[in-house]
Amino acid sequence: MIVKDSDISFDVSAKGRSFGQRFMQAVAGNLLAERENWQLWLPVGLGLGIAIYFSLGFEPSLWVALLLAGGLFLGIVLLWNRGVWFMLFLAIATIGIGFSAAKIRTFLVAAPFLEEETGMVSIEGRIAHFDVLPNGFRVTLHDARIEGIAPEATPENVRIRLRRDQQRAPLRIGEWVRVRGMLLPPRAPTAPGNFDFQRHAFFKGLGAVGFAIGPLEAVAEKNVAEANTDDRLFKSEVEKSRQWIFDRVVDVLPGQRGAVAAALMTGKRGAIAEDVWQAMRNSGLAHLLAISGLHIGLVAGILFVAMRALLALVEPLALRYHIKKWAAVVALFGAFGYLILSGGTVPTQRAFLMIGLVLLAVLLDRTGISMRLVAWAAVVILLLQPDTLLGASFQLSFAAVIALVAVYEAIRRVWIRRKAAGGVLRRVGLYLGGVGLTTLVAGMATAPFAVQHFNRFAEYGLAANLVAVPITALWIMPWAVLAFLLMPFGLEPLALVPMGWGVNAVIETAKIVAGWPGSVALLPSMTMAGLATFTLGGLWLCLWRQRWRYFGLVGIAAGLATIGFYRPPDILVSENAKLFAVRADVDGYRFSSRRAARFSGRDWLRHAGETDVLPWPKEGKSEDGRLACDSMGCIYRVRGQMVALVFELGALAEDCTLADMVISRVPVRDGVCRGVDVVIDRFDLWRKGTHAIWLDEEKVRIRNVRDMRGERPWVGGPRKRARRRGATKARVEKN
Repeated sequence: MIVKDSDISFDVSAKGRSFGQRFMQAVAGNLLAERENWQLWLPVGLGLGIAIYFSLGFEPSLWVALLLAGGLFLGIVLLWNRGVWFMLFLAIATIGIGFSAAKIRTFLVAAPFLEEETGMVSIEGRIAHFDVLPNGFRVTLHDARIEGIAPEATPENVRIRLRRDQQRAPLRIGEWVRVRGMLLPPRAPTAPGNFDFQRHAFFKGLGAVGFAIGPLEAVAEKNVAEANTDDRLFKSEVEKSRQWIFDRVVDVLPGQRGAVAAALMTGKRGAIAEDVWQAMRNSGLAHLLAISGLHIGLVAGILFVAMRALLALVEPLALRYHIKKWAAVVALFGAFGYLILSGGTVPTQRAFLMIGLVLLAVLLDRTGISMRLVAWAAVVILLLQPDTLLGASFQLSFAAVIALVAVYEAIRRVWIRRKAAGGVLRRVGLYLGGVGLTTLVAGMATAPFAVQHFNRFAEYGLAANLVAVPITALWIMPWAVLAFLLMPFGLEPLALVPMGWGVNAVIETAKIVAGWPGSVALLPSMTMAGLATFTLGGLWLCLWRQRWRYFGLVGIAAGLATIGFYRPPDILVSENAKLFAVRADVDGYRFSSRRAARFSGRDWLRHAGETDVLPWPKEGKSEDGRLACDSMGCIYRVRGQMVALVFELGALAEDCTLADMVISRVPVRDGVCRGVDVVIDRFDLWRKGTHAIWLDEEKVRIRNVRDMRGERPWVGGPRKRARRRGATKARVEKN
């Protein structure tokens, strides 16, 4: 039998064919049957190319990226009518375009960033953004001027934390200010493979972070006028509007009700207290604080229904004009306004693109296809902001939406039929069932990504969402839309007060559910191979329509199975050598200090799925016998390996004759530990960052932050400074 489709044809007859030939022909037949869904894989190809770019240990040339993009485009044009060859080349081209887009984005955002601590200096800049925190403020200064740093080497944006007593006057967007403080480079990963805030800051245009030592003071008013003439006026005005709305909300709703309500309306979440955040995370309701499809869809839907209902009351308009299209236009502009005011995060961008295409379909009398909307929204975001692929927002948002669209497309006809045939009670039941199904599907789809980024899984998320989502959809967001409309007239308390009742109900729900025994499970991070396998399996299951889609379940199961094979490092050493961590024979780590490098320590525990720190013996042995210490250092024994942890120089002579590995807080000169296979000293940690070590009887596996990140534009630190100063090449450790 010959299967034909346009210019593509395959002979799928089984007679006289080998197994391999029959397999390839079956694949070809399924691909032809799925031709309408090929476009859904465009963002997958782009994402693969972007992932390849960010996985490199070196920075490719811009010319390579430009020539690659141009050559691929030319190849697509030349092979346009070549059938199967065109499709194969298009698949490869999509990967290449993703790679090129990531490189071009890196080139466009490149800017100076701080590479070492400044000490106490004078800092000037224009307030571009600030967040109200529970105990102070976090201010982003644009056009920064830093004492002692040349203008060409000065970061364009710096972020400073202020205590409340350091605020002399109200903070105003666009105002030039001066403060005395200390700046540091954006933080490198706390361990190999952990979240790279330095890379995140690079693509956000943030070149330094720090804290104020003195009060924040305004500079001459003429600087404000100069700032208002630049090309950033629009962003400045938007930020002023966001802050104005935030202030109006918290004035009406004090405390955490106002902080959460303001976060839902402006995207500014800094004022939310840690206990509320923790309760929302542990109850599975944190997604309600991240403005995404639920929120922007509700805003557009409320505006669409309300405007259509109002226009329907005017009989001449309802009879003569397409009021449905008028309502769609109002909803589109309303959704765009909400996108701008909420800060334009990745989930919000994705939601707006999808809602915009749906409303455009209403204007053109077309029917939107949901999964295609998701795919094209992903294409736009990946081409414009390729770096978002690596973030939790992109991964969680698209994982949830793809899974939900696939499930609801499968049950749509049955759902509509049951809804149409029932009364009020059935409709209410179907709505609650929909909330439960949505929570279940989204939770299952996002769980591996949530574990990867946050190492927690909310056990009772379904119960919490059954209460909180209807409150948010039916009460909080309608009042929020009304508050937006009333604010220009100063009447927003009429809407904000009842909105606050709903917000308070959601907060209390979160706290109650989070307080249930076993409300949250802490899990270690997955391996990257496991996460990739799970992702590809899920995409295969959701994007195809033929029966072969169920092979995706194999990928999902294989990816999840890797969680059981993950093994946390046996030893971790911070980049400043102040914190050592060793793994006990039971789950848990022993930390050499409870105060040094506390942020790194918390991050190490979280990635290992642990919460408690076991005691570190100052003298003598630990309970499990693995760790023996004195005032000058420790000996750690596990799986036939002996590792010396050296704190003082005097311990080197003895430890170098006994240990298989030496990790030293002090410098070790060449030749001192000749008989030791691996020596990691203070300078190695300074040059290469945090080290993670896995010990086995036959081998030792070592990973460090610098080697895993490679030489990329966003990677700062000692090696780059040494190269610029003409220093000699650093000694490379044995691995």
